[in-house]
Amino acid sequence: MPQAMLPIFPYGVTHINSILAFQKNESGQVVYFNGTMPLFTHDEKDRGAFKMITAQFCVSGTAKQVEIARAFGVKTISVKRAVKLYREEGPRSFFTPQNRRGAAILTVEVLKQAQALLNENFTPAEAAKHLSIKPNTFSKAIKAGKLQVAKKKI
Repeated sequence: MPQAMLPIFPYGVTHINSILAFQKNESGQVVYFNGTMPLFTHDEKDRGAFKMITAQFCVSGTAKQVEIARAFGVKTISVKRAVKLYREEGPRSFFTPQNRRGAAILTVEVLKQAQALLNENFTPAEAAKHLSIKPNTFSKAIKAGKLQVAKKKI
């Protein structure tokens, strides 16, 4: 005959629900527990692992989305988005780089034209005005190393 196991948790945990808890330890790790058994560990700054494991708890029925939101002090919509991502793309999706838009203004051709102007001793402000680009965008490209300013000769 199966024996019921009481939900006994280690000292100092924060309960998510009656069967699930977590603890942040002094080394910066978050450990999730089912009773005394640790389920998963991740660094407290690892947002991808946090979203993945909490979404997995919700999808598997171990925790409700509202319980995750209350226990960790996050917005319910962010938990819902993580659960949706987990269901549609799986755990791997939390660790792949996001697709971001490329440079819309400073295309390869515009960068070539800008560098040619800078090589002809235009100041960055003059080159930006000549190409109808905001000076701030131009200075960001210089700081990022996409453009090199010609050094002034004394």
